Amino acid sequence: MEKLSEIVRHPDEMCLLLKLKMEIKKAQMQIPSGAHWSLCYSMLHNVSTSFSYVIHQLRTELRNPMCVFYLVLRALDTVEDDTSIPKEVKLPILTSFHRHIYDRDWHFSCGRDEFKVLMDQFHHVSSAFLQLEKCYQEVIKDITKRMGAGMAKFICQEVETTEDHIEYCYYVAGLLGFGLSKIFLASGLEVLTPDWEQLSNSMGLFLHKTHIIKDYLEDINEIPEPRKFWPRQIWSKYVAKLEDFKDEENSTKAVQCLNYMVTDAMMHIEDCFKYLAALRDPTVFRFCAIPQIMAIGTLSLCYDNVQVFRGVVKVRRGTTAKVMDGTKTMDDVYGAFYDFSCMLKAKVDEKDPNAMETLDRVEAVQKICRDTGVLHKRNSLVNDGAQSKPLFIVMLVVPLLAIVFAYLRANRVME
Repeated sequence: MEKLSEIVRHPDEMCLLLKLKMEIKKAQMQIPSGAHWSLCYSMLHNVSTSFSYVIHQLRTELRNPMCVFYLVLRALDTVEDDTSIPKEVKLPILTSFHRHIYDRDWHFSCGRDEFKVLMDQFHHVSSAFLQLEKCYQEVIKDITKRMGAGMAKFICQEVETTEDHIEYCYYVAGLLGFGLSKIFLASGLEVLTPDWEQLSNSMGLFLHKTHIIKDYLEDINEIPEPRKFWPRQIWSKYVAKLEDFKDEENSTKAVQCLNYMVTDAMMHIEDCFKYLAALRDPTVFRFCAIPQIMAIGTLSLCYDNVQVFRGVVKVRRGTTAKVMDGTKTMDDVYGAFYDFSCMLKAKVDEKDPNAMETLDRVEAVQKICRDTGVLHKRNSLVNDGAQSKPLFIVMLVVPLLAIVFAYLRANRVME
């Protein structure tokens, strides 16, 4: 839950958070009839409020296929992530998952909390899947089959090299990008560029490399055994075991490796810009753009931040609300990437072994954003709330305290 001090420091964000909550509730009223659809959208909201939001704002013809696609892949990911499942049980489930989605009676209990509910109630996802048009079913089946096979491969081997790292991210996220693009094309809402496959892959890689970075501690602390997705070729230059980054005496080495990983993830940004700029439908654009902006925001927070190895690092919910409310065009994307890259650039220490490469990547991104000529048209996403704030907003803080306390008692808006 957002701290009261944060809300008071950013009173303008509170209105956006409340607005976002109302928009989500309004979108939830548009759920199709049928018990399985109601449960699918409820599970979608529980496993990812942010993705629930961007899916709900899609046009009707895309909303249901995207809901089912996301839940199917989330379920597949839950099987992969559950380290308590014996390998001899897990592997056949991963490689045959694309067939289970046609079975209204199939389910497999695993995972924790809301993910266990998804797995226990998976027959509702299958029922919804079977109501989709055949063109969407074929895309979901194909991507699930290929992703499951890739996950199974890396259950049997660790991520050793940078090539392994890219291959793993391709299987779990690049393929997702392919699938999304194929669904956009099948809907008739988009006509993508000839290089859409490469660009789709880059979109997925940028997101998943970011997830792997920020989820270091969660993955390494997994019971009964850690999940290791950082490539040995990189981390072994700093420590003997990946777990060693948790130790305080290795803080400097941990941060240096972290900075290398962040810099590596930024190599995909130019392709992400190209993909987003080619989109025509505004709801598809927002669906794709918001997660990308959240990724660069997350990288800017993770960079040079030892807290990645100590606890949770994530974009504030107020900033998330700004991104969701304010992302409508490529101008907004360029502005957000420029703001977050400035935040990252300010943290670069010239003593860091990869400082020059990091600065080169940041400056390349900033040049693209500057060359558009749109940066002067928008407000910054990353100011601290203490500068250039109109006096009347500050004076509204006291009357709004009652709303603040009501907000604090409400359900969480963001994950």
